[in-house]
Amino acid sequence: MLFRGFLLFFFIMSLEIGSFAQYGIFSGRVIDDQDGESLVGANIYVKKDMSIGVVTDFNGFFSLRVPAGTYEFTISYTGMKSVNRTVTVVPDSTLFIEFGMQPFSTQFDEVVIRAGKFDKKLEDQTVSIEVMQPRMIDAKNTRSVETILDMTPGVTILDSEPQIRGGSGFTFGVGSKVAVFIDDLPMITGDAGKPDWALIPVENIKQIEVVKGAASVLSGSSALSGAIYVRTNYATTKPVTKVRLYGGAYTAPGSPAVKWWDGVAPIAGASFLHSRQVGDGHTDIVIGAIAMTDRSYIGGPVLDPFVVNSSDTVTDADMTNYRGRVNFSVRRRSKTIRGLNFGLNGNLMYKKQSSPLAWLNDTNYFYRGYPGAILLTKNTTFYFDPFINWYSSLGVKHSFNNRILYANNDAINNQSTLAVMIYNNYQFNKSFATLGNLNFIGGLTSQYTYSRAALYEASGSEKNNLWNMSVYMEFDKKFGNAINLSAGFRLEHFRLNDSIRETKPILRVGASFKLGQETYLRASIGQGYRFPSITERYIRTKVGSFGVFDNPELISEESWNAEIGLKQGFKFSKFYGYFDIAGFYQEYTNTIEYLFGFWDIKFAPAGFKFVNTGSSKVSGVDISLTGQAKAAKNIEVNILFGYTYVLPITLDPAYVFAIDDRNTPYSYNSTSVNPEKKILKYRFLHTVKTDIEIKYKSISYGISMKYFSKIENLDKAIFDFEDATTKSELLQNILYREYYNSNNNGNFVFDMRLSYEFRQYHKISLISDNIFNRRYSLRPLKAEPIRSITVQYSLNL
Repeated sequence: MLFRGFLLFFFIMSLEIGSFAQYGIFSGRVIDDQDGESLVGANIYVKKDMSIGVVTDFNGFFSLRVPAGTYEFTISYTGMKSVNRTVTVVPDSTLFIEFGMQPFSTQFDEVVIRAGKFDKKLEDQTVSIEVMQPRMIDAKNTRSVETILDMTPGVTILDSEPQIRGGSGFTFGVGSKVAVFIDDLPMITGDAGKPDWALIPVENIKQIEVVKGAASVLSGSSALSGAIYVRTNYATTKPVTKVRLYGGAYTAPGSPAVKWWDGVAPIAGASFLHSRQVGDGHTDIVIGAIAMTDRSYIGGPVLDPFVVNSSDTVTDADMTNYRGRVNFSVRRRSKTIRGLNFGLNGNLMYKKQSSPLAWLNDTNYFYRGYPGAILLTKNTTFYFDPFINWYSSLGVKHSFNNRILYANNDAINNQSTLAVMIYNNYQFNKSFATLGNLNFIGGLTSQYTYSRAALYEASGSEKNNLWNMSVYMEFDKKFGNAINLSAGFRLEHFRLNDSIRETKPILRVGASFKLGQETYLRASIGQGYRFPSITERYIRTKVGSFGVFDNPELISEESWNAEIGLKQGFKFSKFYGYFDIAGFYQEYTNTIEYLFGFWDIKFAPAGFKFVNTGSSKVSGVDISLTGQAKAAKNIEVNILFGYTYVLPITLDPAYVFAIDDRNTPYSYNSTSVNPEKKILKYRFLHTVKTDIEIKYKSISYGISMKYFSKIENLDKAIFDFEDATTKSELLQNILYREYYNSNNNGNFVFDMRLSYEFRQYHKISLISDNIFNRRYSLRPLKAEPIRSITVQYSLNL
């Protein structure tokens, strides 16, 4: 009944109600003439009476009811040449015209950016959104998308886990509190709740949007502290071919760490992309591929001579990583049914990967793995995405998008997993002209995951399934050119193994106000919700001397987020850009943390477990600056800057959330190295990101800097485990305390690049990451990459 009711609701809302006696309808669509994409927010008005007009919706459609007669209309859009057209509106009829607009200027193309579900300009958004453009992705020789996300203000990638504004510590990527999407379809694995960044086609990214703060209404359960949307390009009328080849190596580490490899530690790879419209121009085809190898800067373990357990057989050669991927996209636009398109996207990947859990020691073997604490995996992953979209002449868009995601991890030490996720989403979009261009999005989603893994047998079986269904809607209304209001609702329902069931409603509201010329104020408040993954509840496994322990009693975590922000556009001489500042407050209930402790000594000496630790809050300030300048005739400068301050604290430091195997009660106070300030574990209070690129004719030079302040707090049990290993003659020493005390004063990491373009289509680049070869760690026992130097050749046709 609920499903039928919503379908009826959507159907009723798609009807235009009213009388058209002596009136007619002037409708149409406005597109970019170069690539055929919709222009959202274009203005259509009577040239002699601007009070008669309309704005295109998020599909580029418009509909205007006017008295019958002849009018001269003007169509305008930022950065496009205005179009004037004389039209005659006939009583009781609808006139439909498609307008193609030409760019007026291509300068400062990174300043005017559109994003979000309603595809609005950034200054009209009611939440904080950062947008990363392809320029930096190409310039930095991005091999996996998390390296570019780590340059995004307010975002930190820690062990493959995305963190937004200090919303989480580290969990080895499991149970992400940030939702990740490719073209609006989820990339979070159904069993572990973990993004696989290697699957994202970096060679074909249009832009990356990062939504900061609780985003569960439109982005679902995983978006407890934010969401990341990766959008790829479709083919345009102009064929595109891109080829990229690169090769390089890691340099020797700085003292006291020692170089563990002989000869060269190579990095090499190639990528290819081709897109075009074929046949009658109604079919778009995109195909891409990559192949790469990485020697890894982490070597295999070396056992101390007195250690009894010598069963670890991982060699230096085993640490080498390989990856190959092929992706495609086919979209067909119907010639007989206006506004109908359908198609299939696909992606297939195979990779071999080494994942070290801990370093061998904190001095000379900083860049070697701890015995038994290295996971070697051969991974086969693919997805297929059939879709169909219909844009009706009344400005209605119906979308049915689906994903079948298969992931098979063949790993050592009984760590193998297999998961299949089936995702379906129906979405209804409409702009109601009779209600002042009220925009509406509503939809239904279903996500089913089947998982088979021996390490999940703590549930009672190696086979587990998780089903999620949700219904969502959001309204967006603009009043004149000054006020924009939005409100949304979502209802989530989960079933785990048909034994655990949970339903949760989620709300959000937001507003933006134009205070002056290029001055925009925004405010929002919203809820977040996250149902624990299969892995978090049921994983039970050993990795050398470490264990990972199950917690079947784990419950969902919730949050609410409030934010107020100001975006200011500016122009100083030839420098254009936006400055943005936001203050935020987010409170969490049943906070899930990945804690180190002595949970079951008979199974493993110590290790990690997902635990509900009570209530917490994160408040702070987020500042960003983006700009572009034409300093002289042949000099162009691009600037990105971001600073984030967070204050993540526990609200109940004395709350006992667990008791370990030694009958020791665990609370924030008893498990923290530094409990005095109530700071949550594994957080950076200050982060700074900046990138400056200067281009002179065909030569470009860029420098990036990341700063992470010290980790204020971590699990006391890590130090206890260090004491236990140093006192035992049977266990390899695990060392961290001295490094933490001596080096935990913050880290500056610099990357540089130099490129030269020649003969119009060619570019060669010299790129160095961590150019000063800083030896640093962002989470306990994990060595971050040493300096690498690569040469890249690019061909763009």
